[in-house]
Amino acid sequence: MKTIIAPIDFSKASTNALSFAGEISKRASAHLIIVNVLEEGEEEEKVKSKLIDLESNLKNTFGADLSCEWQVAQGSLINGLKEVVDARQPNLVVMGTNGTSNLKQVLLGSNTVNVIAKIKVPMLVIPEVAKFENFLRKGKNKVVLATDLDALENDSSLDLLKEIALLIIEPKVKVLNVRPKNTHLDFNASMERNALLSVFQPEIESERITVFSSNVLSGINFYLNEHDDTGLVAMISRDSGQLIQKHYTREMATHTEFPLLVLHDTKI
Repeated sequence: MKTIIAPIDFSKASTNALSFAGEISKRASAHLIIVNVLEEGEEEEKVKSKLIDLESNLKNTFGADLSCEWQVAQGSLINGLKEVVDARQPNLVVMGTNGTSNLKQVLLGSNTVNVIAKIKVPMLVIPEVAKFENFLRKGKNKVVLATDLDALENDSSLDLLKEIALLIIEPKVKVLNVRPKNTHLDFNASMERNALLSVFQPEIESERITVFSSNVLSGINFYLNEHDDTGLVAMISRDSGQLIQKHYTREMATHTEFPLLVLHDTKI
């Protein structure tokens, strides 16, 4: 992981997400780019002054050797952010939920769909209630990969998840599948689950988890509510899939209380 982009609108939610981005950048020795998409009527010099202060605060928190910069983009939120992403080619975008202004409510309502659909870069969605300090706690070391067990188009789709998991103290990965009661995995699904488990081994302990439910999100949330040691949830966004399809991934982004890593399964 070389480059991380963190959009900022100076709301509490986005500055909270920026703390996550700073922590991950520090641990991964990655370069962090703080991006503000300038709204109509905003004074650019005032925005730049705020960005300078944010960069200074980040270095005070995470160390003067933190590699970071800031950038002001123009246009609508989606187009402005996409332009920066296309130009800088980040490995990860870290975004907060509950933006405060009409144009910059990053991950609420239809903007959730637009960001995940139009920016085909792994995205770490940070709810305002999540705290980056939990990455420093052994008690929040479980990573839940919710999957429909359909075969991946791109075998490297999970590389970033493994890299981020290795930044957590004593991580453990749970490969979670939700399916209706009285159903069984076919041969291909069983093989895919074994393949997913093997992605993280031997560096990370991993295990399979099954929740029986007729509703995917209800099943995922049931498991998360019963396990408060979860530090990160991961899902794969793609057009195909019997259970966890794009709309489930996007809906999860608007409801989760946990950091949610959205990965994209696209052909190389």
